Amino acid sequence: QLVESGGGSVQAGGSLRLSCVSSGYTATYLLPCMAWFRQTPGKEHEGVAVIAAGGSTTHYADSVKDRFTISQDKVTLFLQMNNLRPEDTGMYYCAVGRCGLAATSYPKWGPGTQVTVS
Repeated sequence: QLVESGGGSVQAGGSLRLSCVSSGYTATYLLPCMAWFRQTPGKEHEGVAVIAAGGSTTHYADSVKDRFTISQDKVTLFLQMNNLRPEDTGMYYCAVGRCGLAATSYPKWGPGTQVTVS
């Protein structure tokens, strides 16, 4: 089970830290990565950042590089979001899957947390 938190409303240039508590998940060779995705109404899920088990490898969408940082501890996935822009607005989801930034590679998802940047 994945449960996100930390969303909210913030002005452009501000920061938020999202958390995703994962219960019952253990990284395996089939599902070795955790990731953050976002979605706005009428659009498909956009991969934001991904981290491999152990945190040794991370990957970011070009639109968030140098502003967002993905990290994890034993049970929680984090997304530190700095210098937020209005285009970062959306529902943010954490997911477990086979790595990469394609939503189809992730079979397990949380319910999401809303981020609004004005």
